[in-house]
Amino acid sequence: MKQQQIREKIENSFRERARKDKKVKNAYLLVQSDKLGISLNIAEGSTGDMPAHPSQPNHMASVGKLFTSTLISILYEKGRLDFDDSIARHLDPELMDGLHVYKGRDYSADITVRHLLMQTSGLSDVFFIMWEKMAKDPEFRISPREAVIWGKKNLKPAAVPGKKHLYTDTNYYLLGLIVESITGKKFHQVMHEYIFDPLGMEHAYMHGISRPKREPEYPAAKLNIKDTDVDSLKWVYEIDYAGGSVVAPLEEFLTFIRALRTQKLIKTETLNRMISDDVKMGLPAIGFNYGYSIWKMMPVPLIMPKKFSCWGCVGVTGAFMFYHPETDSYIIGTFNDFSYRSKALQFMVRKVIKELLKLK
Repeated sequence: MKQQQIREKIENSFRERARKDKKVKNAYLLVQSDKLGISLNIAEGSTGDMPAHPSQPNHMASVGKLFTSTLISILYEKGRLDFDDSIARHLDPELMDGLHVYKGRDYSADITVRHLLMQTSGLSDVFFIMWEKMAKDPEFRISPREAVIWGKKNLKPAAVPGKKHLYTDTNYYLLGLIVESITGKKFHQVMHEYIFDPLGMEHAYMHGISRPKREPEYPAAKLNIKDTDVDSLKWVYEIDYAGGSVVAPLEEFLTFIRALRTQKLIKTETLNRMISDDVKMGLPAIGFNYGYSIWKMMPVPLIMPKKFSCWGCVGVTGAFMFYHPETDSYIIGTFNDFSYRSKALQFMVRKVIKELLKLK
């Protein structure tokens, strides 16, 4: 009986939040805890003329970075790279030449794979600059490789490698290019081969680049960044790339994170390194440490007790995918709007985890 009450309370809070906010066109939430006997998979709002449905694929923005870091970790376990490798070992001279020149010194060869994973390379972000160009000019087109080259010519690095956490898609573009260099295959091909296909993620695909093994019954949910419908930008999928282009129903995101946690993709010791080899994040993510694309909520006395601690990944459009060890729960969802980039995490903690802890 108590499980049903908690489930209803979480669902009501979610639906009320989505209905009250005019910016939210559609929203999705999945909560799964075998330990607590909680299973919830719901949708609110609409996509075009169709009511939102829990089985719709969702573009979860930077949640896709955790798939990229997992690919890197798989290659690490296969002996194809080391986390401490200089990226110069895996990238060609055109990319490396002058990639990171800071205060007159060239640090390009000092950047390691680990720096890219942890967002500590010191390189500046190119994604939102490219986004603004696309929003102004529908015909503007640029590949991730071209974007990195544009960035090194037009932007200055922010710090020496390893000295500062700076969240940037540039780092994950480079990781995607490393995957391609090592495997000799396109990034999306490796994603399907190493993750989607082995896990039976039949409806998963890379935005605009690949197709799912089996076409989903429902269309993908609409996604908005800075009041712009992502699908309205003709070439935006090319700069999604390794920074966040995974599209799948929430149930398949659950398949992924559960497999990651239960050694179906990588070994326990590798996952532990992805989580624990971390750095403190700054605004607007105070209270979180960042590992290999893994956000780890840190205890704060009186404000955030240890029992709330969880780990997972976040997307700038109000997307989140977390595992909460205390209740053995998976919490995955999205409000599909840029305005929820921080509010979504607050909802997850205050309206979901807080309620689940009542069943402990």
